[in-house]
Amino acid sequence: MADQEDVRRIALALPETREAEDRFAFSVANRGKQKGFVWAWNERVEPKKPRVPRPDMVAVRVADRLDKEAPLASDQDKFFTEPHYNGFPAVLVRVPRIGVAELEELIVDAWRSRRRGHSSRTETEKRRDPNLSRRSRACARKRTDDRFQPRR
Repeated sequence: MADQEDVRRIALALPETREAEDRFAFSVANRGKQKGFVWAWNERVEPKKPRVPRPDMVAVRVADRLDKEAPLASDQDKFFTEPHYNGFPAVLVRVPRIGVAELEELIVDAWRSRRRGHSSRTETEKRRDPNLSRRSRACARKRTDDRFQPRR
């Protein structure tokens, strides 16, 4: 099973990755800015008090909501989310319960989604594609909006 040192080793092995000086977090350069792709999850232990970093859990950035739903549906013992992360493209991982190979795949995918020159476009970018007609953009927006409505 994996630990925080495995997270550090995997993240720092990726090109242009930096570790934050003040917390357990890793980022990659993208258009002149550092974009985080894996960081320690901060838990709210006491109401109205600052969140506390959990060394045994990390937040891992994903490309989109579909990439977030897949691990959450696959194994709730390893992956979870919380209200703070609703609508945000990241999944929370219980590091001791995940294998090193699976952790590496998650971190590499997160790094790819945040690095400079990433080829996958976001839903917003797809909607604004100048090659699409106004009607096509409206249909794409409706399909995307319908798909991500909260279930009642």
